[in-house]
Amino acid sequence: MTISYERLWKLLIDKKMKKKELCQLAGVGHMVLARMAHGESVTTDSLLKICVALNCSFDDIMESVVDDSAE
Repeated sequence: MTISYERLWKLLIDKKMKKKELCQLAGVGHMVLARMAHGESVTTDSLLKICVALNCSFDDIMESVVDDSAE
């Protein structure tokens, strides 16, 4: 199972917000979003900052996805 942040990218498009703007608003470094763009793990603290900045919940920015290639 892997984590997908596709919901976050769609939310940013809906809000017409750039990743750089999110970094500034949430107080996270650009490397956090770079890791998320590659499907890598980030701290729950970073996720919480993003959720507070966007006024949303974890479910709004991420989801677990079954990784078929692991079988």
